[in-house]
Order: sequence, then C-alpha cells, then structure tokens
Amino acid sequence: MAAVWQQVLAVDARYNAYRTPTFPQFRTQYIRRRSQLLRENAKCGFEPGLRRQYLRLRSQLLALRYGPLSEQSSFRASSVRSSRTTLDRMEDFEEDPRAQGARGHRRSVSRGSYQLQAQMNRAVYDERPPGSLVPTSVAEASRAMAGDTTLSENYAFAGMHHIFDQHVDSAVPRLQFANDDKHLLACCSLDGTLSIMTLSPSPPTVKVTLKGHGGPVTDFAWSLSNDIIVSTSLDGTLRIWNTEDGRCIREVRDPESSELLCCTFQPMNNNLTVVGNSKHHLQVVNISTGKKVKGGSSKLTGRVLSLSFDAPGRILWAGDDRGSIFSFLFDMATGKLTKAKRLVVSEGSSICSISARSWISREARDPSLLVNACVNKLLLYRVVDNDGTLQLKRSFPIQHGSQHVHSIFCPLMSFRQGACVVTGSEDACVYFFDVERNTKAIVNKLQGHGGPVLDVSFNCDESLLASADSTGMVIIWRREQK
Repeated sequence: MAAVWQQVLAVDARYNAYRTPTFPQFRTQYIRRRSQLLRENAKCGFEPGLRRQYLRLRSQLLALRYGPLSEQSSFRASSVRSSRTTLDRMEDFEEDPRAQGARGHRRSVSRGSYQLQAQMNRAVYDERPPGSLVPTSVAEASRAMAGDTTLSENYAFAGMHHIFDQHVDSAVPRLQFANDDKHLLACCSLDGTLSIMTLSPSPPTVKVTLKGHGGPVTDFAWSLSNDIIVSTSLDGTLRIWNTEDGRCIREVRDPESSELLCCTFQPMNNNLTVVGNSKHHLQVVNISTGKKVKGGSSKLTGRVLSLSFDAPGRILWAGDDRGSIFSFLFDMATGKLTKAKRLVVSEGSSICSISARSWISREARDPSLLVNACVNKLLLYRVVDNDGTLQLKRSFPIQHGSQHVHSIFCPLMSFRQGACVVTGSEDACVYFFDVERNTKAIVNKLQGHGGPVLDVSFNCDESLLASADSTGMVIIWRREQK
C-alpha cells in the first residue's frame, strides 16, 4: 500500500472506536473493508497531491464529527538508550552476576529505585505464601508505578491504533517491539523480508525493509541496544542487519545446509546468538566472526522451534516439534552448552513458543516459563531449581492445534496485584489471562484479525500492543484512556 493510503487507514483506525459503540463487530468489518479498498485504490496510480488532499479532507471530516483525538501520555519515563553499540559493549561484560544483571537489563527508572525496591521485597519475602506470583499487599511503590488499578483496567485494550499490511498475503510469524522503546517495532514475514516500523511521530510508517533472505524468514531478535537485528530463514542463513539503514552486515550459512527456524541473543553477551535448525541441532554463534562457538552445540529430539534464556543468561530452554523442552546450562566464560533436563509436554506436539520471566529479585518467589504447545492450551510452568527443571502451575484453554502461535508475559506484571500473560490463538483472537485467577481467568479478548494470531508484543510501558496473523496483517492496539 502506498504511504499516503497507510496514513488514511491510520486516521480511520484511530477514530474506529467511535463508530457504533454497541456493535464492535461492525467496527471490525469496517476497518477490514476499508483496508481492502485502500489497497485496491493504491494500485490505480492517483497523483500524490490528490492523495494528500484526500488525507487532509478525511482528517478534517472525522475531527468535525468525533472531535480531535489527544495522544496518550505515558506514566513511565522516556526510555534512554545506551550510547554504546552491541558489538562494542559485549567485549567486556563483567563476571559478577549481580553486575551483569544490572548492565544487562536497562530500565526506564533509576537503578537506585530498584535497589530500594529490592530491600522492600526482602523485608516481606518470608511472609508470602509459597509459589505465589503476585506482589505483596505492602508493595505500595510497585502498585503506584502501575497506577494502582485492577488488571482489567490495566489491560483494557480496545481501539485499533494502526494497521500495517506491507506483508499482506504472507504470514507474519514473529513481531517484537525494540528493547525499552515505546514506538519502534519489527516483524518478519514468510515473504522473505523483515520490516522495521516506527509509530511516532504520527502517522505510523514503515521505517526500513530488510531484504536479502532467499526464503521465508522464521524468526528474529533485537540486540539489547537495538542497533542490530539477527534473523533466521528457511534459506539456511543467519543474517545480521543494521537497524538504521537496513544494511545486511553479515551472512552466516548453516554448515549442514539446513533450514534455520529460531534464534535468540545471549542476554549478557549480545555478541553470541543461539540458533536452532530443522536437523534437530542448536548452536551458539559468534556474530562478530560468524563462527560457531566450540562446545556450544547440542542435539534435540526434533526440529528446534523455540528458544529462551532466563534473565541472567545461565539457563537456556529449547523446544522442539516432538513435544519436548530441554534445559541447558550456559557457561558465561566460554559459551559452552551443557544439557541438563528434559520435559515431555505432549508427545508429538510442537513447542512453538517459550518465554522466561524471573521475579526472584522482585516481589514474587518463582521464576516461570510460559509455553505454547499444540495441545489447545497455554501452559505456565514454575522453574524449580538451577537446572531449569519445570513444574506445571497453570494451563489456560486456547485454540492451538497446528499453527506456530506465540505468547508473552506482560512487561510490568511484577508491579501489579496480579500477573497477566497474553497469547495469540487460532480463532483469530488475542487473549489476556490473569495467571492468579482460578476461575474466569480471561481479562480481555481482542477481535479484529482475519486469520490465526501468531504473535503478540507489548511496548515497554504497555501503552501499545502489537499482534500479527497468518494473513500478514499487523494490528497495533491502544490501551483505553481513562
């Protein structure tokens, strides 16, 4: 779609919540039909000046009818990016785990505030019930950061902020907001390209398209400082991209000429990337040299579909298409992988998504793992020891039988009275679940996609949620303003 027509659709999407408030299905059908018509008109080759004039008139008419819209303000401070690039800063990471944790997890608030909060946490740590995930009742500072509101209020996403369809007709299997960023988003597509999009200043636009893969792109990951992206493809290559100009910095071919299916950065050393392939192997790769790390390889029982490190980067979990999740111990000094534990979730069911989250240094007791397996359930596991052993805590019903559906923890969940996770589903919906609620765990449900929702991603302050589906549509959802 031409850029001006994307702007027209963005304007319509922003005002869509005002149309027939009692008939949300009509709003969904309207925006889909609007997108289709704009795509068709974009092919007619109208004069750019005429398109811009139409955009101005359309904006004026909608503003007259519904009133001007104000941009939502964030309750968190603006994120500050590191001035050092990924390849520079990863040469001298410290051995002290606490120092590594501080450097490896940049926040939008000062480090001192977290040290104060940690002291508060330790003071009430022993008074909490075993296995609990939610913050304590005396965690006033954390609740204040989250707005002291309920989960339903916090996750009242409703209106479509924008729709991207540059990958229409080809599935978008992964999308992710940049680290500590509210407006920078990337996605990959089975059409062989990746897109980096910016949502501010308005209107949202495609900043750069990454072209070079000779096959469908299966996965990608942002570096911690957001200066590079690594991506994997069915063409058997790992590519490293400059996110500013879209230039491919390096191409690394799989020595077995196998399809590459997933990748993730080592969180404490972004010079190292772990890659999983279709011949059951996972491998640690040094992206500066493009070479494998000695001792950094292992074999699973099936095709490696998903990867996730814990926050310190010392445990790696990998899921395959045979229904198994393996945990590996990662040697921080050498990059060597040591196989630790194996859990069979469901024999023959693909483990499509793994997300790790630890609250051990905050207000809750258990590190946890969120898993999408093709068993029509979203699974939440407790990590019970330093070998990555898993124990099932909760499961939530979703439609998931064959597609590669993904889920996420909410970024601010450790600051709320309650904990929320979000997942795609094959019924074309996005689901929000409260992991502490025994009954009626669904906090919110978003409808608007035309096919199975494959991935979801929050920006850093949870003001925007992005979701992608099998038809190539990417929808940006805005949280309701209070």
